[in-house]
Amino acid sequence: MTMKQTLDIYELLDGAGVDGKEIKAMFAPFAAQGVEVTVTTVANEEDATRTTDFIRILIPGRNGATSGGTAPTIGLIGRCGAMGARPHRIGLVSDADGVLAALVCALKLSHMKAKGDAIEGDALVTTHLSLDASITPREPVDFMGMPVSSALMNLHEVDPAMDAILSFDTSRGNRIIKQRGYAISPTIKEGYILRVSNDLVSVMETVSGRPAVTFPITMQDITPYDNGLYHFNSIMQPCVATSAPVVGVALIAQAIVAGSDSGASQEIDIAAAARFGVEVAKQFTWGRCAFHSATEFAQMRKMYGPMTILQTMGNPGV
Repeated sequence: MTMKQTLDIYELLDGAGVDGKEIKAMFAPFAAQGVEVTVTTVANEEDATRTTDFIRILIPGRNGATSGGTAPTIGLIGRCGAMGARPHRIGLVSDADGVLAALVCALKLSHMKAKGDAIEGDALVTTHLSLDASITPREPVDFMGMPVSSALMNLHEVDPAMDAILSFDTSRGNRIIKQRGYAISPTIKEGYILRVSNDLVSVMETVSGRPAVTFPITMQDITPYDNGLYHFNSIMQPCVATSAPVVGVALIAQAIVAGSDSGASQEIDIAAAARFGVEVAKQFTWGRCAFHSATEFAQMRKMYGPMTILQTMGNPGV
């Protein structure tokens, strides 16, 4: 279960002055198990007088790469524009849920390791904290602004050591996914939109006890965020900065909820998404859960060539 960790992380982040130091302090008791927290503070690009803290948490596995082992590394990224819109909103906004889910995964995996249940490979959890970003007008509902660019987020949140990535992000401000809980995307790899992973569907059905819920991704969604094209949201943006397979984990709702609305976080949904992330971390690093078929991907590249241009800004002459 991940409910306790969800409530602990929510209460920690729900304040006007929280920063990376408080995250580091929460994970300090796990240092003896090798858990490492790195905080990098950068100036906001929209207002250099304000800053954003990028968080990187390493939870070593039994046979992980950091100890010279051979097990793969799972990346768990908490995407968002920002967690807060002060002074326009009080408290955490809906957009914070990607951050919450990723940090809940990190806390649960750390507790497991402390109790002797380390996963096989390493887990790398990354996200960022920003409490006072702007609100961006958008249809059908307003989005949270982004204090730093998506490219800068990828620089700090997408680690070359990640062999596969789950990207958690609030995705309630749309007319496409109309259910409560969370949904997963098809796998994205090097500009290709691949089929939804059967293994991830199985994990989702196991931890939820219900049929899996998926959501569609378009070619626009897997191109860089600042290229002027329409994007569903930024959930798939890690895919432009890595050759690793990426799957989005969207926090969703039956109603259209703005990312800039406060009071919209659902603790049960966040805990459920984090439980999925923890189980994927177990199974993937154990070699029992594949994000894609390597054989089929190789055949597609052989037949149709590389699609990596979609990871770039494209034709500079357009």
